[in-house]
Amino acid sequence: MSVDTATRPVEPPADTAARSRALSALWAGTWPKVGAVVAFVAIWQAVVLSGWRPEFVLPAPLTVAQTLGDLVREPEFWQAIGTTLRRALVGFAFAIAIGTVVGIAVSRFRPVRAAIGSLITGLQTMPSIVWFPLAILLFGLNEQAITFVVILGAAPSIANGIISGIDHVPPAFTRLGTVLGAGSVDLYRHFVIPAALPSYVAGLNQGWAFAWRSLMAGELLVIIEAKPSLGSRLSFAQDFNNAPELIAYMVVILVLGMLADTVFSSQSRRMRRRRGLAVD
Repeated sequence: MSVDTATRPVEPPADTAARSRALSALWAGTWPKVGAVVAFVAIWQAVVLSGWRPEFVLPAPLTVAQTLGDLVREPEFWQAIGTTLRRALVGFAFAIAIGTVVGIAVSRFRPVRAAIGSLITGLQTMPSIVWFPLAILLFGLNEQAITFVVILGAAPSIANGIISGIDHVPPAFTRLGTVLGAGSVDLYRHFVIPAALPSYVAGLNQGWAFAWRSLMAGELLVIIEAKPSLGSRLSFAQDFNNAPELIAYMVVILVLGMLADTVFSSQSRRMRRRRGLAVD
């Protein structure tokens, strides 16, 4: 029996189909963000055109974009970004170490939970700006004061994240580890901590947000000579009434914060997908 191959549909190659699905997924995740940015810029431009504030106070989006284009050609702009990111990463690394150890200790030992469990939440609710008078008194106007406040801003959220994750680990997991002969360290390493990872990553995400906010407050208050940073450049723009540059630096700070959130969100989605919890 002959087969009419002319009427048989031609299936695309597997790599072409995979590429098409990847592009579709990328577009599905991109267009809402692009739409939101376009809508925000349109509203911004409409407010400028309304004359609500003079343009030297509230510049148009195009003016800010041109200013940002000029800034990226300046070496100090990249030095400021480098200084700020270095401070953020150093402070956040210390906060991860401290918050993780404290969170595990609170989850593991009842007396520690009774002693400092509520204190961690209290520290988390304190505005970071409150810590700066003490930090400046202890360390002076230097890097240590900024790092101190970044750690205090981020560590409680990280600790609460891991505490919440461990508290919600099913008891069957720990019983299984005990039956398999795991000691206290191995039980936490191979059973409890992996099960608590989603909440831990959520705590890291929140901790980064608090660290970033604390850092920006610190750089506005603690300006160190010969060390340009995003916060200090923002402060200088305000001092000289340079609205386009001020808003341009605000946009840079916002974009860097969004990029960090994207990293944490992608890791969280990956973990949920591995556990069968993600809905595509």
